Amino acid sequence: MKAAVIYKKGEMPKYAEFADPIVQNENEVLISVKAAAITNLDKGIVSGQHYSSEKENQNGTVIGSDGVGFLENGIRVYARGISGTIAEKAVVEKQRMVLLPDGISDATAAAMPNAVAGSAMALRFRAKIQAGETVLINGATGFTGQMAIQISKHYGAKRIIATGRNEKTLQSLLELGADEIISLKQDDDTFVSQLKAIHQNTPIDVILDYLWGHSAELILSVLKGKGNFTNKTRYVSIGSMSGDTIQLSAQILRSVDLQLSGSGLGSWTKEEVKLLFSEILPEMFLLAAQNKLKVNIETVNLPNIEEMWNKEVPDGKRLVVVI
Repeated sequence: MKAAVIYKKGEMPKYAEFADPIVQNENEVLISVKAAAITNLDKGIVSGQHYSSEKENQNGTVIGSDGVGFLENGIRVYARGISGTIAEKAVVEKQRMVLLPDGISDATAAAMPNAVAGSAMALRFRAKIQAGETVLINGATGFTGQMAIQISKHYGAKRIIATGRNEKTLQSLLELGADEIISLKQDDDTFVSQLKAIHQNTPIDVILDYLWGHSAELILSVLKGKGNFTNKTRYVSIGSMSGDTIQLSAQILRSVDLQLSGSGLGSWTKEEVKLLFSEILPEMFLLAAQNKLKVNIETVNLPNIEEMWNKEVPDGKRLVVVI
C-alpha cells in the first residue's frame, strides 16, 4: 500500500510503499482509509517532541493517529488508529470507532475529532461547564480554538471571550459565536487592563488555554484576588504553543478560588474516553452534517505529503490528507 512514512524522528514523512497492516486480535479491524487530518499531535509525534512519542523504527513507521474510511462491509466510520492512518489501509480499534452520518464529507469528519477532543473533553470533564457561564478561550484563532467557541456555545456558554494574534481571523471569531475578542499583539498592560474590565463585569468561569507561556501568566495575574470573596474559575491547560513553562505566584493560588487542571492524552479516564466515542463525537459529527458547526479545512492528496507537511495553513484551517 501507499503511505506517509518516517524513518527517523525529525525528518519529513515520505510518500512510500509500505506493507499492509495486519489485524492482530478480535478487538481490531481493517479499514480502507479515505481521509486523515494532520494535527499538531501528529507533528509532535513525528518530531519526537510530544510526550506520547514512541521509539524509532528503522524499518519505518506510518504516521497518522486517526482517520475516516470504510469497513469491509462498506460502512463508513471514523476510527482511532492502531497502525498509522495516513495510508491506504489502517488497523483501528473497534471500541474507538464511530459510524458517520450522511451529509458530512470524509475530509470534514477526519478534521474534527482531534479538535473535539481538545475542547469538548476539557469543557465537559475538567471545567464541567454549566449553562449561562462565561468562557475565555486563550488562542482561539487556531482550528481547535474555533471549534471550542462553537462547542462552548452549544454547551450553553452565555458569554465567550476569545484571544489571538491573527487579527483577521480574530475578527471572524465573532461570526462563530465569540462575544468579545482581545488581541495578544497588544502590550501587556493594555491586555491585562482589557481583560480585568471584562472579568469585573462578567466574572470568568472557565478558561481553555491552548497557548500557555506568557499569555497564561497575564491571564492568571488578572484573576488574582485582594482578600475578598472571588468567583470560582476553572482553568484548563490544553496546549502550549507559546511555551511549556510559566512563572506562577503562590499569591494567585491563595487569593482566588482557582481550579487548575490539564486536558490531554493520559489525563482522561477510561470512562471519559468511552463517552468521547459513544456520545460526544457522534453528536458533533451530526451537528456538522446539519451545518450547525463550521469546519474550515484544506485538503492535500497523499502523494504530495512531503511538500505539504510543513505548510502553514491560513486562518485556522485543518490540513486533511485525502487518500
